[in-house]
Amino acid sequence: MNVLDSFTLAGRRALITGSSAGIGLALAEALGQAGAHVIINGRRASKVDQAVQALQAQGLSASASVFDVTEPGSVRAAVDELEAQGPIDILVNNAGMQIRGPLQDYADSDWRTIMSTNLDSVYFVGQAVAKKMIPRGRGKIINICSVQSELGRPGIAPYTATKGAVKMLTKGMAIDWGPLGINVNGIGPGYFKTELNQKLVDDPTFSAWLVGRTPSRRWGDVQELGGAAVFLASDASRFVNGHILYVDGGVTATL
Repeated sequence: MNVLDSFTLAGRRALITGSSAGIGLALAEALGQAGAHVIINGRRASKVDQAVQALQAQGLSASASVFDVTEPGSVRAAVDELEAQGPIDILVNNAGMQIRGPLQDYADSDWRTIMSTNLDSVYFVGQAVAKKMIPRGRGKIINICSVQSELGRPGIAPYTATKGAVKMLTKGMAIDWGPLGINVNGIGPGYFKTELNQKLVDDPTFSAWLVGRTPSRRWGDVQELGGAAVFLASDASRFVNGHILYVDGGVTATL
Protein backbone atom coordinates (compact mmCIF):
# COMPACT_ATOMS: atom_id res chain seq x y z
CA MET A 1 0.00 0.00 0.00
CA ASN A 2 1.20 3.49 -0.86
CA VAL A 3 1.62 5.43 2.36
CA LEU A 4 -0.83 8.10 1.22
CA ASP A 5 -3.48 5.43 0.65
CA SER A 6 -3.26 4.46 4.33
CA PHE A 7 -4.77 7.82 5.29
CA THR A 8 -8.05 7.30 3.42
CA LEU A 9 -11.25 6.85 5.40
CA ALA A 10 -13.40 5.85 2.44
CA GLY A 11 -16.22 3.51 3.40
CA ARG A 12 -15.94 4.17 7.14
CA ARG A 13 -18.46 5.69 9.52
CA ALA A 14 -17.37 8.16 12.19
CA LEU A 15 -19.37 9.40 15.19
CA ILE A 16 -18.14 12.72 16.57
CA THR A 17 -19.74 13.86 19.82
CA GLY A 18 -20.37 17.54 20.44
CA SER A 19 -19.79 18.28 16.77
CA SER A 20 -22.39 20.88 15.85
CA ALA A 21 -19.81 23.69 16.15
CA GLY A 22 -16.21 24.51 17.03
CA ILE A 23 -13.52 21.86 17.21
CA GLY A 24 -16.00 18.99 16.82
CA LEU A 25 -17.37 20.35 13.56
CA ALA A 26 -13.85 20.98 12.24
CA LEU A 27 -12.88 17.38 13.05
CA ALA A 28 -16.04 16.08 11.37
CA GLU A 29 -15.24 18.13 8.28
CA ALA A 30 -11.70 16.73 8.13
CA LEU A 31 -12.85 13.12 8.51
CA GLY A 32 -15.50 13.72 5.86
CA GLN A 33 -12.92 15.16 3.48
CA ALA A 34 -10.86 12.00 4.01
CA GLY A 35 -13.83 9.94 2.81
CA ALA A 36 -15.71 8.98 5.97
CA HIS A 37 -19.43 9.27 6.51
CA VAL A 38 -19.62 11.55 9.55
CA ILE A 39 -22.35 11.44 12.19
CA ILE A 40 -22.91 14.80 13.85
CA ASN A 41 -23.98 14.74 17.49
CA GLY A 42 -25.33 17.30 19.92
CA ARG A 43 -28.29 17.91 22.20
CA ARG A 44 -29.94 20.64 20.10
CA ALA A 45 -31.50 19.20 16.95
CA SER A 46 -31.56 22.57 15.17
CA LYS A 47 -27.81 23.12 15.58
CA VAL A 48 -27.02 19.53 14.61
CA ASP A 49 -29.16 19.80 11.48
CA GLN A 50 -27.47 23.07 10.49
CA ALA A 51 -24.05 21.44 10.83
CA VAL A 52 -25.12 18.43 8.75
CA GLN A 53 -26.47 20.72 6.03
CA ALA A 54 -23.25 22.74 6.00
CA LEU A 55 -21.18 19.59 5.51
CA GLN A 56 -23.52 18.23 2.86
CA ALA A 57 -23.28 21.55 1.02
CA GLN A 58 -19.55 20.82 0.67
CA GLY A 59 -20.35 17.47 -0.91
CA LEU A 60 -19.52 15.50 2.22
CA SER A 61 -21.48 12.52 3.55
CA ALA A 62 -23.08 13.43 6.87
CA SER A 63 -26.05 12.58 9.07
CA ALA A 64 -27.41 13.55 12.49
CA SER A 65 -27.70 11.78 15.83
CA VAL A 66 -29.21 13.87 18.61
CA PHE A 67 -28.61 12.53 22.12
CA ASP A 68 -27.20 13.58 25.49
CA VAL A 69 -23.72 12.12 26.00
CA THR A 70 -24.08 12.45 29.79
CA GLU A 71 -27.08 10.09 29.97
CA PRO A 72 -25.91 6.45 29.71
CA GLY A 73 -29.33 5.14 28.70
CA SER A 74 -29.63 7.66 25.88
CA VAL A 75 -26.09 6.88 24.78
CA ARG A 76 -26.68 3.14 24.56
CA ALA A 77 -29.98 3.60 22.69
CA ALA A 78 -28.37 5.99 20.20
CA VAL A 79 -25.38 3.71 19.60
CA ASP A 80 -27.71 0.73 19.04
CA GLU A 81 -29.70 2.78 16.53
CA LEU A 82 -26.59 3.93 14.67
CA GLU A 83 -25.13 0.43 14.58
CA ALA A 84 -28.36 -0.85 13.03
CA GLN A 85 -27.61 1.51 10.12
CA GLY A 86 -23.98 0.44 9.83
CA PRO A 87 -20.88 -0.05 11.97
CA ILE A 88 -19.31 2.82 13.86
CA ASP A 89 -15.71 2.43 12.73
CA ILE A 90 -14.43 5.64 14.31
CA LEU A 91 -15.47 7.43 17.49
CA VAL A 92 -14.29 10.91 18.43
CA ASN A 93 -15.19 11.81 22.01
CA ASN A 94 -15.18 15.58 21.66
CA ALA A 95 -18.10 16.83 23.77
CA GLY A 96 -16.86 19.21 26.43
CA MET A 97 -17.43 22.47 28.28
CA GLN A 98 -15.72 25.01 30.51
CA ILE A 99 -16.96 26.55 33.76
CA ARG A 100 -14.37 28.94 35.15
CA GLY A 101 -14.18 30.13 38.74
CA PRO A 102 -12.04 30.24 41.89
CA LEU A 103 -11.71 26.73 43.27
CA GLN A 104 -12.58 27.79 46.82
CA ASP A 105 -15.90 29.24 45.60
CA TYR A 106 -16.73 26.59 43.00
CA ALA A 107 -20.32 25.38 43.21
CA ASP A 108 -20.99 21.68 43.75
CA SER A 109 -23.48 21.75 40.88
CA ASP A 110 -20.86 23.18 38.51
CA TRP A 111 -18.38 20.50 39.55
CA ARG A 112 -20.89 17.76 38.79
CA THR A 113 -21.82 19.36 35.47
CA ILE A 114 -18.28 19.71 34.17
CA MET A 115 -17.29 16.22 35.31
CA SER A 116 -20.38 14.73 33.69
CA THR A 117 -19.85 16.52 30.39
CA ASN A 118 -16.08 16.26 30.04
CA LEU A 119 -15.29 12.93 31.68
CA ASP A 120 -18.37 10.76 32.20
CA SER A 121 -19.36 11.18 28.55
CA VAL A 122 -16.04 9.74 27.36
CA TYR A 123 -16.65 6.67 29.49
CA PHE A 124 -20.32 6.25 28.53
CA VAL A 125 -19.91 6.70 24.77
CA GLY A 126 -16.53 4.98 24.65
CA GLN A 127 -17.83 1.88 26.41
CA ALA A 128 -21.03 1.69 24.34
CA VAL A 129 -19.14 1.95 21.04
CA ALA A 130 -16.31 -0.34 22.12
CA LYS A 131 -18.81 -3.10 22.86
CA LYS A 132 -19.80 -2.97 19.18
CA MET A 133 -16.21 -2.75 17.92
CA ILE A 134 -14.86 -5.64 19.99
CA PRO A 135 -16.73 -8.46 18.16
CA ARG A 136 -15.46 -7.01 14.85
CA GLY A 137 -11.89 -6.93 16.15
CA ARG A 138 -11.23 -3.39 14.92
CA GLY A 139 -12.03 0.23 15.64
CA LYS A 140 -10.56 3.66 16.25
CA ILE A 141 -11.38 5.83 19.27
CA ILE A 142 -10.03 9.36 19.63
CA ASN A 143 -10.58 11.22 22.90
CA ILE A 144 -10.17 14.99 22.86
CA CYS A 145 -7.86 15.93 25.70
CA SER A 146 -6.21 19.36 26.13
CA VAL A 147 -2.95 21.05 27.03
CA GLN A 148 -4.69 21.16 30.42
CA SER A 149 -4.18 17.40 30.50
CA GLU A 150 -0.60 18.41 31.34
CA LEU A 151 -0.64 22.05 32.48
CA GLY A 152 -2.79 24.09 34.84
CA ARG A 153 -3.89 27.72 34.88
CA PRO A 154 -5.60 29.87 37.51
CA GLY A 155 -9.36 29.57 37.75
CA ILE A 156 -9.82 26.32 35.81
CA ALA A 157 -8.82 23.58 38.28
CA PRO A 158 -12.00 21.51 37.72
CA TYR A 159 -11.54 21.64 33.93
CA THR A 160 -7.89 20.63 34.34
CA ALA A 161 -9.01 17.73 36.52
CA THR A 162 -11.40 16.49 33.82
CA LYS A 163 -8.81 16.68 31.05
CA GLY A 164 -6.12 15.01 33.12
CA ALA A 165 -8.59 12.22 33.78
CA VAL A 166 -9.46 11.92 30.08
CA LYS A 167 -5.76 11.49 29.30
CA MET A 168 -5.45 8.61 31.75
CA LEU A 169 -8.78 7.08 30.70
CA THR A 170 -7.45 7.11 27.13
CA LYS A 171 -4.41 5.12 28.22
CA GLY A 172 -6.58 2.74 30.21
CA MET A 173 -8.89 2.16 27.25
CA ALA A 174 -5.88 1.43 25.04
CA ILE A 175 -4.53 -1.07 27.55
CA ASP A 176 -7.84 -2.91 27.95
CA TRP A 177 -9.08 -2.73 24.37
CA GLY A 178 -5.83 -2.79 22.39
CA PRO A 179 -5.58 -6.60 22.61
CA LEU A 180 -9.10 -6.71 21.17
CA GLY A 181 -8.17 -4.80 18.02
CA ILE A 182 -9.09 -1.24 19.04
CA ASN A 183 -6.75 1.74 18.85
CA VAL A 184 -7.48 4.42 21.45
CA ASN A 185 -5.57 7.69 21.30
CA GLY A 186 -6.07 11.31 22.24
CA ILE A 187 -5.61 14.73 20.70
CA GLY A 188 -4.55 17.53 23.03
CA PRO A 189 -5.49 20.87 21.46
CA GLY A 190 -3.75 24.01 22.60
CA TYR A 191 -5.48 27.38 22.40
CA PHE A 192 -7.77 27.61 19.39
CA LYS A 193 -10.18 30.29 18.28
CA THR A 194 -13.53 28.74 19.19
CA GLU A 195 -16.81 29.73 20.82
CA LEU A 196 -15.52 28.20 24.06
CA ASN A 197 -12.49 30.50 24.05
CA GLN A 198 -14.09 33.64 22.61
CA LYS A 199 -13.71 35.64 25.84
CA LEU A 200 -10.00 34.84 25.90
CA VAL A 201 -9.60 35.67 22.22
CA ASP A 202 -11.21 39.06 22.86
CA ASP A 203 -8.99 39.76 25.88
CA PRO A 204 -5.92 41.66 24.54
CA THR A 205 -3.89 41.02 27.68
CA PHE A 206 -4.47 37.28 27.59
CA SER A 207 -3.93 37.05 23.82
CA ALA A 208 -0.63 38.91 24.09
CA TRP A 209 0.49 36.58 26.90
CA LEU A 210 -0.55 33.47 24.95
CA VAL A 211 1.12 34.50 21.70
CA GLY A 212 4.31 35.28 23.59
CA ARG A 213 4.11 31.93 25.41
CA THR A 214 3.52 29.91 22.23
CA PRO A 215 6.56 29.05 20.08
CA SER A 216 4.42 29.34 16.93
CA ARG A 217 3.47 32.87 18.12
CA ARG A 218 -0.25 32.72 17.37
CA TRP A 219 -3.60 31.19 18.24
CA GLY A 220 -4.49 27.96 16.45
CA ASP A 221 -7.17 27.62 13.78
CA VAL A 222 -9.52 24.66 14.31
CA GLN A 223 -8.85 23.34 10.80
CA GLU A 224 -5.28 22.64 11.92
CA LEU A 225 -6.57 19.79 14.10
CA GLY A 226 -7.90 17.91 11.08
CA GLY A 227 -4.66 16.25 10.05
CA ALA A 228 -4.12 14.76 13.49
CA ALA A 229 -7.68 13.41 13.53
CA VAL A 230 -7.36 11.81 10.10
CA PHE A 231 -4.03 10.25 11.07
CA LEU A 232 -5.38 8.72 14.28
CA ALA A 233 -8.61 7.57 12.59
CA SER A 234 -6.86 5.90 9.66
CA ASP A 235 -4.69 2.85 9.00
CA ALA A 236 -1.67 5.16 9.00
CA SER A 237 -1.74 4.98 12.82
CA ARG A 238 -2.50 1.27 13.16
CA PHE A 239 0.48 0.75 15.55
CA VAL A 240 -0.20 3.90 17.58
CA ASN A 241 -2.08 3.17 20.81
CA GLY A 242 -2.45 4.99 24.10
CA HIS A 243 -0.79 8.12 22.74
CA ILE A 244 -1.81 11.77 23.28
CA LEU A 245 -0.92 13.92 20.26
CA TYR A 246 -0.60 17.55 21.32
CA VAL A 247 -1.48 20.08 18.64
CA ASP A 248 -0.61 23.23 20.53
CA GLY A 249 1.94 25.31 18.66
CA GLY A 250 4.55 24.14 21.14
CA VAL A 251 2.94 25.37 24.38
CA THR A 252 3.64 22.12 26.24
CA ALA A 253 7.29 22.22 25.14
CA THR A 254 8.25 25.47 26.87
CA LEU A 255 8.18 27.14 30.28
